[in-house]
Amino acid sequence: MQPNEFDPAPGRAEGIAPGLRRVVARNPGPMTGPGTNTYLLGWRGLAVIDPGPDDPAHLAAVLDAIGPEQRITHILVTHAHLDHSPLAKPLSDATGAPILAYGPASAGRSTIMVELAERGLTSGGEGVDTKFSPDHKLADGNVVTGDDWSITAHWTPGHMGNHMVFEWGDCVFSGDLVMGWSSSLVSPPDGDMTDFLASCEKLARLGPRILHPGHGAPVTAPAIRIAELIAHRKSREQDVLTALARGARTLHEVTAIVYGDIPPALLAAASRNALAHLVDLRGRGLVSAHPDPGEAAIFTLIKKDDKKTTEASGRS
Repeated sequence: MQPNEFDPAPGRAEGIAPGLRRVVARNPGPMTGPGTNTYLLGWRGLAVIDPGPDDPAHLAAVLDAIGPEQRITHILVTHAHLDHSPLAKPLSDATGAPILAYGPASAGRSTIMVELAERGLTSGGEGVDTKFSPDHKLADGNVVTGDDWSITAHWTPGHMGNHMVFEWGDCVFSGDLVMGWSSSLVSPPDGDMTDFLASCEKLARLGPRILHPGHGAPVTAPAIRIAELIAHRKSREQDVLTALARGARTLHEVTAIVYGDIPPALLAAASRNALAHLVDLRGRGLVSAHPDPGEAAIFTLIKKDDKKTTEASGRS
């Protein structure tokens, strides 16, 4: 199935594999595609993966999908964005099922992202569910077992610090880390490009047969898709370096050069991606940022001769 052929009926539970159903929320948009995919896993005691936005109609659709001999025993959340996690609490209240995730919205941030947040950099893009608080925190590699299913949780920060993917047999529920229809937003201080690329490589090493993403159609060739996304990010990185090659630039100027051909509705998200690349490049010693690597910084390419001079000065 091609991503543009994915046209699910919102609110309808659809069987997509033995023991697995999908209910798509009614929240389509530029950042969510057709809407958030909520997954129901199991035959008796069900796991709900990514309950979705705080929408009473979606809550009713998920509850209506439960058969007379079924119950929800676990609610798993890939990450705390407003299109994935807010319905977890109402669903838990309605069913008594505990909420499991890596941690609250600010959990898992890298050191530089903690520093940027403390300096006043605010979130942008999909919206952060600041009220999210799981009943049980999952660590990397934790196994969650139900009546007839078992899931391994893998911490995969990058799109968001508290992002996890859930491995079920040869399938992985990939959240917003890897999707087929779009690349993911990486928006500091919640998103971190360094972590994002490492998490993509980590997901590739799991060797899944299929990915069930947070939005859009299943990804049936995960290795190819992950390689495409890494190559795309590396290409954008080179575009950023090229933009800085002729002189210092502001974030606005870098965004205009690198993302000049995208629709206006996606320009704000593109700016956040550009910032994520610039912070990553600064952390690797390829770019400097004055006064700090935030939205108001002036970014400058560090040339090889400059690096050699700095290193020599450090040895003298």
